[in-house]
Amino acid sequence: EERLYKKQIIFAGRLSKEKGIYTLIELAKKLDEDTYLIIVGSGPEENSIKKLAKTKKNIDFLGYQPRKRTVSLIRGSDILIQPSFVEAISSTVLEAMTCKTCVIASEIGGNKELIEDSTDGFLVDPNDSDQFLDKIEDLFSNQEKRNQFSKHSFDKVQKYDWNHVGKLYLNIYESLLNE
Repeated sequence: EERLYKKQIIFAGRLSKEKGIYTLIELAKKLDEDTYLIIVGSGPEENSIKKLAKTKKNIDFLGYQPRKRTVSLIRGSDILIQPSFVEAISSTVLEAMTCKTCVIASEIGGNKELIEDSTDGFLVDPNDSDQFLDKIEDLFSNQEKRNQFSKHSFDKVQKYDWNHVGKLYLNIYESLLNE
């Protein structure tokens, strides 16, 4: 796993409006200085993200990364955030659950199928950066809750019907879990 910072949050995905990039930027501006946000991905809003990363030293923009490194970064992070407005079953959320990384995601579509709010992660309003911030602070101040969420979501993924998603990622997981 790849941990770059003591308190590490990650966003991994396409840098586009429907993925909630503006909520991500608002949130990034409000994060405590000791909490680092790693942003992995590329897309139409890449320039907005680059500008932000220049002005805030706790924002680390890594651009596009191969899948295996992205999964390794997710594994090394405390929390994965996903503020998207449109989402079917998200491979990124499934990866985080498999990696035992806590998830804070928008309360929409497939996220509601994967995550039970306050049991395996948090579901929040994708427009509300303050709500994301509150949940991040809650998880960092409560190791017990982080462990509980990780365990619940990992157990849930083990029972998940992968035919639903395809066998696409299983070999990546297996290679990671066996490292």
